[in-house]
Amino acid sequence: MLKRLSSSFIGRGRGATVSPQRPAGRVASEKAARRRILFSTLGILLALTLAVAALRLRSITEFPQGIQSDEGPDGVYALQVLQGEHAVFFPEAASGREWMGVYAIALTTSFLGRTLLAFRLPTALAGAGTVFVLFWLGRLLFGRDESGRETPWRGLLIGGVGAGLLAVSMGQTIIGRASLRANYLPLFLGLCFALLWWGWSGAGRERKWLWIALAGVCAGLLPYTYIPSRFTPFLFLFFGLSFLWPLRADAGERLKASLPSAAVFVGAAGLVAAPLLIYFAIHPEHFFIRSREVWLLNESQGTALGAFVYNVWEHLLAFGFRGDLRERYNFAGRPLLNPWEAIFFWYGVGIAFWRWQRQPAYRLLLLWLAVLLVPAMLARDVGLGPNTLRMIGAAPAVYLLIGVGMWELYRLLRDRWGLTRIFGGDGTRVSVALGAVVGGVVLLQGINTYRTYFQEWALSSEFYLAYHGEWADAAQILNAQPAAANMVYLLPYRFDEHYGFEYLYHGDVPARVVRAVRPDLAQKVESLLAEQGEVSTVKVLDWNEEFVWAGQGDENLVALLGKFGRYTGSEAFTNFRLHTYTELDLEQTWTFYEYLEPLTVHYDGGIDLVGLALGKGEEQISSQQMLELGQDRSLWVGLQWETTPGLETDYAVSLRLYNSEGEMSFQDDHVLGNSTFARTRHWAAGEPVDTLFHLDLAADLRPGEYELRLIVYGADTKVPTVEIGVWEPELLLARVRLEDGG
Repeated sequence: MLKRLSSSFIGRGRGATVSPQRPAGRVASEKAARRRILFSTLGILLALTLAVAALRLRSITEFPQGIQSDEGPDGVYALQVLQGEHAVFFPEAASGREWMGVYAIALTTSFLGRTLLAFRLPTALAGAGTVFVLFWLGRLLFGRDESGRETPWRGLLIGGVGAGLLAVSMGQTIIGRASLRANYLPLFLGLCFALLWWGWSGAGRERKWLWIALAGVCAGLLPYTYIPSRFTPFLFLFFGLSFLWPLRADAGERLKASLPSAAVFVGAAGLVAAPLLIYFAIHPEHFFIRSREVWLLNESQGTALGAFVYNVWEHLLAFGFRGDLRERYNFAGRPLLNPWEAIFFWYGVGIAFWRWQRQPAYRLLLLWLAVLLVPAMLARDVGLGPNTLRMIGAAPAVYLLIGVGMWELYRLLRDRWGLTRIFGGDGTRVSVALGAVVGGVVLLQGINTYRTYFQEWALSSEFYLAYHGEWADAAQILNAQPAAANMVYLLPYRFDEHYGFEYLYHGDVPARVVRAVRPDLAQKVESLLAEQGEVSTVKVLDWNEEFVWAGQGDENLVALLGKFGRYTGSEAFTNFRLHTYTELDLEQTWTFYEYLEPLTVHYDGGIDLVGLALGKGEEQISSQQMLELGQDRSLWVGLQWETTPGLETDYAVSLRLYNSEGEMSFQDDHVLGNSTFARTRHWAAGEPVDTLFHLDLAADLRPGEYELRLIVYGADTKVPTVEIGVWEPELLLARVRLEDGG
C-alpha cells in the first residue's frame, strides 16, 4: 500500500530504481529521503481529509438549511428523471440545466429519499474530491523540473498549499456546501489534467494510452457540468499550441509525434460529449439560453467595450481587494483571497510569466487562469462585485499559483540567506521547517473559516434567508400535516414556482406555489382550483414578512379566499400562519372587484389611466365615498391602463397618503407590469391592462382624514409624468378616514 501511494503521489517512475553500484551510504540517504517524503505525503492527505470532513461534510443537512433558487432546478429535474423522463439537457427551468448535477441528485434521492442529505451529498463529495485531485495535480506538475530531475519537495509544497488553501477557503467552503452544479467543473477539469499529465509526461507510461483516454473521458464530461466549461476547449487548444512556440525547425516532427496521443484524447472526449453536442446541434437556441440573459456585450455599441473593461477590473480585484457581495456565495463581501494569499498569488503569476517557456506547468496554470476567468468577465451583475461562482473553473489554478509563489519566495530566501547551511546541506530540513510553518498558517486559516462559517455565518438570519431555510421548514411542516380529501395548499411567492420546496415537499395534499402579485390573480387561482377537480378546503400559507417577501401576495390571497370562501381558522408556526377556507364558491367568476370606475387621465408620457377600483377585504367602495378604515388598516387599489404606440418607457406608480396638513404619511411604489409581468414598453398599444395593489397602512398613523394620491413616473429616470391639461403629477384617487386602531 505504501509503495502504491508513493508511486502515485510522489511521481516515482521506472527510472527511480536503486542501482546496486551506488555507495551504501547514498542509498540509505535516498531511502530515508523517500520515507520522509512519503510520510509527509500521508500527513498532508490526513490533514486534507480532516479539513474536508470538518468544513465540507460536517452538518451538511443542517447548513445550509434550505435550497436556494440556483440549486433547486437540479432537484426538480432529478425527480423527473426518477419518473423516467431522461435527457442530456433540461432547458425549461432556470435557463437550462446540464446533465451531471441532475443525475447525481437522482441517484442519491433514489437511495436517501427527498431529503437535504440526498440533495447536497453529491456536490459536497465533488468539492471534497477536488481538494485531493488538486494535491495530486500539484505533485505531478511540479514533482520534476525542466530537466526531468525529481523535485519532490517542490511538488509536495505547491500541491499541499494549493489543496490546503482550497480546502479551508471561506468562499469555496460556502460554495462547496451548496448543491451547485458548478462544483463538478473544477473536479473534472483538475482530474483531466492530472490524468493527461500522468500519461503524456511518461510518469504512467506503462499504461500511457489508458491514462490519456481517461483524461479525454473527463474532458468529455466537462460540458455536462456548468456553462463556463464551454470555454475549456480553448484551454486545451492553447495549451497544446504552446508546445509549438516558438516555432523551430523540428516543430513539424514534434507535432507529428504528438498526434497519436492527441487523437486518443480528442477522440475519447468527443465520444463522451457527443450526446450533448448532437442535442445542441438539433436545438441551437438552447445553447445560448442562459448566456443571452447575462451576456455583457448585449450593451449598446458605445458601452460594450467600457462595460467589458470594467468587468475585467472587477474580477481582478477579487484577488485580494474586493469580494462577491452575493450572500449565498460569500461572507461579508470578503475578497476571494486574503491579503497574504494575494501576495503569494500575484508573485506566483509573475514567476509563471517569467518562466513561461522553461516549464509547461507554468504555461498551463496561466492559460487555465486566463481562459476560465473569461466566462465571469463576459457576464454582468451590476453592483454585486466579482461573481465567484462563475470563476470557480479557475480555482485550481489560483490556489496552485499561490503555492508557486510560496515555493519561489522560499527559493529566493534560501539562495540569498543560505538557509540550507543552517538546517542542512540537502535542503530537507529547511523544506520540513517550511512545511511546518505553512501547515500552521493553513491550520489557523481553517480554524478561522470553521468558526466564521459554523458559529457566525451559518447561524445568522441572512444566511437562513439566502438559502431559503423558511421554505425547507414549510415543506417539513406540511409533509407532517394530516392529509384530507379534496384539500389544496396555496403558497404565495414572487414567482409561480419554488424548486427547493417542490423537491422537499412530498405530502399527499397538492401544494401549489402562486405568484400572488399578478394582476390576474383571481382568475389564476380559480383556474388552478378548477384543475384540481373537486376542492372543499384551501389552506393559504401566510408568510411572516421578515422571512419571505411575496409582494403582498399573502394579503391578496387571503382577501380573495375570504371573498369566495368561508374562513374557519388559522394555525401559527414559526415562519408563517396557515389559514383555512371552506365552502368555496366556484360557480361564479372570481374577481377582486365587481366593476371599474371609468377614468380618462392622459399622461404626457404616452400612458393613460382608464379605470379605478377601491375596496377593503371583499367590499368594493366607490371612489366618491370616504373609505373608512378601522383596526384593519388595509385596502386594495385596482387600476386599468392603456398605452399609446411607440412607448419606450417603463413606468412605475407611487401610491401616497397625505394628512390634512399636506404631509406625506405613507408611500408604496411598484413598477407596472401586465399579466405576463412585461413592463409598459412591451405592452400592446390600446390594450387595457389591469394592475392590483394591496396597501397596509401603519397602525401608528394617527386617526383622521387623508388623501390617497397617485404619481406615475419613469422606473429608470424617477421623473414623474404629468396629466395633460392639468400639468400636475399627482392625481387624487380617494379620501380615507382612519379610525382609532386601538
